[in-house]
Amino acid sequence: MLLNQTCVLVAEDEPFIALDLALAVEDAGGEVVGPASSCEEAMTLLATRAVGAAILDVNLLDGDCSAVVERLVSLGVPVIIQTGVGLPPGLAARFPSLFVQIKPCLAANLIARLETLISDHRSAAGIASGGAHA
Repeated sequence: MLLNQTCVLVAEDEPFIALDLALAVEDAGGEVVGPASSCEEAMTLLATRAVGAAILDVNLLDGDCSAVVERLVSLGVPVIIQTGVGLPPGLAARFPSLFVQIKPCLAANLIARLETLISDHRSAAGIASGGAHA
């Protein structure tokens, strides 16, 4: 399964990790939105671009990614959170079903999980709307 030109928001403040994720998204046939190194930058990108999925570091240059997660979840966008320290308690309490990957992790593994989340999301949307989505 490939990302099939899905626009994927990448928010990561470590440049080498951001580049690795961006290349993995592109290699899987996705389109990178970002990478953003701050919540402010991620929110600006979300205001100007529609995204079909997101990979976020929990801690960005200007704080934790809670506002970005809230926006993405409100839009129904599948999200993967990667972290070296775990989720902030408030974020974990509000969004217990978030997929969390502990760093370090291979970008290819994140992409494989993202493909599954996107597929599951599309299947659920097809069932909820009573029709099939391509």
